[in-house]
Amino acid sequence: MEILQKICLVLTIIGAVNWGLVGLFDFNLVTFLLGDTSMLTRAVYTLVGIAGLINIGLLFVHLDTK
Repeated sequence: MEILQKICLVLTIIGAVNWGLVGLFDFNLVTFLLGDTSMLTRAVYTLVGIAGLINIGLLFVHLDTK
């Protein structure tokens, strides 16, 4: 489970950086790299969204518990 959470955390960070670029510079890195209407673009957005939902579980886990 720890590996899944780390993968999801990386995807969530990528999504956050992309939203930061959109907010600051009106530049969407995902659409720049993959195209505007690409199925791969939709897949990236979907994976980032699912990763964010999985990371909600981190709010309820004590960090010092192993």
